[in-house]
Amino acid sequence: MNNALQNIQFDQNAAGRWFFVSAEGVQHEPVMAVRSFPVAAPEEGVAVVDVDGKELLWIPHLNQLSESVRVQIVKAMTQREFMPQIMKLHGVSSFVTPCTWDVETDRGATSLLLKGEEDIRRLSATVLLVTDGHGVQFLIRNLAQMDRHSRKLLDRFL
Repeated sequence: MNNALQNIQFDQNAAGRWFFVSAEGVQHEPVMAVRSFPVAAPEEGVAVVDVDGKELLWIPHLNQLSESVRVQIVKAMTQREFMPQIMKLHGVSSFVTPCTWDVETDRGATSLLLKGEEDIRRLSATVLLVTDGHGVQFLIRNLAQMDRHSRKLLDRFL
């Protein structure tokens, strides 16, 4: 384990702003924790940056942190990121874009507006990124694990 990563602090102050204390005892505030690869490798390559985007700390893998610091960094990233995962596609208003999709996400049921087929990006053989008409990005983490009905609807757009 990297000893420098074991001797850091990452927490929120009374006003809810995140701060970072380096292994040398230098405090930086406010800071953000940013994933380098939020979809492909969410546990790897995390940077702690200041308000100007200057990197203060590089974390190769979250498992190199103490449990308490890891929990706080994950909490900070979760507050900052918003990428619901589509679990099921209930239906579509039309097979021609623009159309409305009724979906079940890991955050509940919702509908999204698909303006064009180009708003569905294939990141790998099984991972899709769908951007709705409002700019919200939805993730389909594993196309092969979706139910048959959802895959059949998605096939009409891919």
